[in-house]
Amino acid sequence: MNYSHIKPIERPIRADRQGARRHYGVHPYFTRRPYNVVRDYITTYSKEGDRVLDPFGGSGVTAIEAFLENRVGIHNDINPLANFIANGIANLSFGDLSDYEATLISIAEACKQKINSVAKASSHELDQLKQAIKLPENVRLPKNADVDRYHELFSEKQLLSLAILKEAIDRLENRSARGGLLLAWSATLAKLNKTFLSAEGRAESRGGSSIFSIYRYKIAKDPVELPVWETFHERATNVLKAKMEIDQAIQLKKQTGGWMGQFESHAEDVEDLSFRFAGSIDYIFTDPPYGGHISYLDLSTLWNSWLELPVNNDTRQKELIVGGELNLTEELYVNKLFKSVHACLRMLKKDRWLSIVFQHWNPAYFEAILSSATESGAELKAAVSQVGDPIWSMHKKKNHSVLAGEMILTFQHTGTANKRRRRGKFDVCEAINAILENTHSNHVFGEYLFNKVIIEAWKKSAIPSLNMSREEFIDIIKHAGWHYDEENHYWAKDKPQIEMLFSHAS
Repeated sequence: MNYSHIKPIERPIRADRQGARRHYGVHPYFTRRPYNVVRDYITTYSKEGDRVLDPFGGSGVTAIEAFLENRVGIHNDINPLANFIANGIANLSFGDLSDYEATLISIAEACKQKINSVAKASSHELDQLKQAIKLPENVRLPKNADVDRYHELFSEKQLLSLAILKEAIDRLENRSARGGLLLAWSATLAKLNKTFLSAEGRAESRGGSSIFSIYRYKIAKDPVELPVWETFHERATNVLKAKMEIDQAIQLKKQTGGWMGQFESHAEDVEDLSFRFAGSIDYIFTDPPYGGHISYLDLSTLWNSWLELPVNNDTRQKELIVGGELNLTEELYVNKLFKSVHACLRMLKKDRWLSIVFQHWNPAYFEAILSSATESGAELKAAVSQVGDPIWSMHKKKNHSVLAGEMILTFQHTGTANKRRRRGKFDVCEAINAILENTHSNHVFGEYLFNKVIIEAWKKSAIPSLNMSREEFIDIIKHAGWHYDEENHYWAKDKPQIEMLFSHAS
């Protein structure tokens, strides 16, 4: 494979978010890229046997897809929860499905009746049970939580039922099945707590936690207590389906050329990781945190605490976010983002490729990525806006000025560093109008438009020219003859006056 002759992906790939059981429905996480998009990038920019890394691995989509495509999938994240999920899914490749199924039956025999009796227990009986079973440490929650302590996130019955289940899973002898069911148990925490809110007009169990919607521990006004055993069993069934899917994928490789996939996991700061893997990585696909809103370590307390996955202040200090319990500054974030991209290029072999998924209104963040890559010997080869995904954030639905979707920036490591000047001239209004005039469609996503402007400004060394408010950006689009379609979340071209007259007449 001649890496320097690879034709870059230059068009968006339609997201298939629910197409892989191994990622959809097994365990929730804050951000997760569509598996098929990640997989297509991996198979385009690497070959079988290559070492594929995601230094901000999250729930492990990159490393798991690389592993299943006969690469060495290397996962890294400083969040213990992210590593627990990624390792848990990858480890479903071990053991026999029949053992998993048999173990689930044995857990039902040991726990189902006990859990159902907890639901009917008196206060006195609950107090007695509390003395006899191990509960998680009652740690302090982040300052912006509605309650102070961990146990307050649960009703007594939820807390005790979850403890009964975990105790039984921890005693299982079959290591593979134990890991799979612990993954399912962990997934139930997202629904069996007081931050869970049922979706209006849907089944009571269909909904989500405030942890994943407004990114803080907000207690529901009327907390829903879902049946514990049924909620766990649903997650366990999803894990079994994921296990079956992974087994089938590996078996297909064995039948069509041989199986050689490997998976490894690390929990290091990206700069430290870059010295471990200096010059040894064939492809990097990564999705670094986008700054504010999501304090991953704080929000993972729900899982990390009960799973006894400690997080200290040193780890929090290294987190690539703005805010959080340590109130990390934006200046620190931009500096870390710049160094992280440099670290990625340090790990990448010459002529190999780096893809970074990113989206943010702040142009300084893009400049940090693009400047660091260029100065570290990489050349930008493609910038693809992945927009139009049917999964829109609640913020997108409420306010069209918020960006959704993402841009995938793909670089090739040429080894030639290029220090760019930063004072070029750029007319934002002129650029937006030019892009809209050349759009061969009557609608355009705001994310696509913003991303195109970012790249045009970068080419002219003028990203600081984009330091404008969302309102100013929106006004330029409106003055160009476009209006925002609230239902479809895109900008639509205004109808010409003569056409409007005819439509009213008819």
